[in-house]
Amino acid sequence: MGKRIMERLVKGLKDWSLFEKMWLSIFTFVTIYLYFSWEDTILGLIASLTGMLCVVLVAKGKISNYYPGTVNVILYAYIAYEQKYYGEVMLNLLYFLPMQFIGFYLWKNNKVQRTAAEKVKIEMMSNNARILWTVVSCAGIFGYGLILKRMGGNLPFVDATSTVLSIIAMVLMAKRYVEQWILWIIVDVVSVIMWFVVLAKGGNDISILIMWTAYLVNAIYGQINWMKLHQEQMRVCYE
Repeated sequence: MGKRIMERLVKGLKDWSLFEKMWLSIFTFVTIYLYFSWEDTILGLIASLTGMLCVVLVAKGKISNYYPGTVNVILYAYIAYEQKYYGEVMLNLLYFLPMQFIGFYLWKNNKVQRTAAEKVKIEMMSNNARILWTVVSCAGIFGYGLILKRMGGNLPFVDATSTVLSIIAMVLMAKRYVEQWILWIIVDVVSVIMWFVVLAKGGNDISILIMWTAYLVNAIYGQINWMKLHQEQMRVCYE
């Protein structure tokens, strides 16, 4: 049994680049080390590790990202609730959780048929669509920020930025658009700020801060890799 598991693991890592292996290994090591050093919670550790595995699989265009992603969404919502980031809680439980199943279905039905790997077809938006989503994003952030402020939430407009852009980015992700990564980069920067504030106030959620930092690095890589994958898929289509 142990030999079979190792064989599957090695086979699954064959199409991983050196950067992907190093990225996941380094941030996993740092997360586990800081978990013990800062006496973080076990839920924070699991949320961080499953989240990092999820995003690197997304960057690779792998449908399997939705498995660890589901675990991460549930645990992260609980941790965010403890810190009164209500926008994050509602985002994860009411939106991200059902979107895990919707996204899995959409990706499963839009695979690259010519490859053995479970990779998804990648699309790019039109200029008009980009303008439309930019306007919707700005309006959504302002409106939701006012709501969170009245609720007494922590950093309401920062929280709103993370929440609204995450909602839109998740839609673009389900529709397999390259442009999702620009929004994820913004979301990750904002989220790093949010959880740094938690630590500055005496919190111990260091694993979550490392998770968002890892997300940021991965989002930059995801933008580069999806552009590359899109060009490769377009080239194959015209051959």
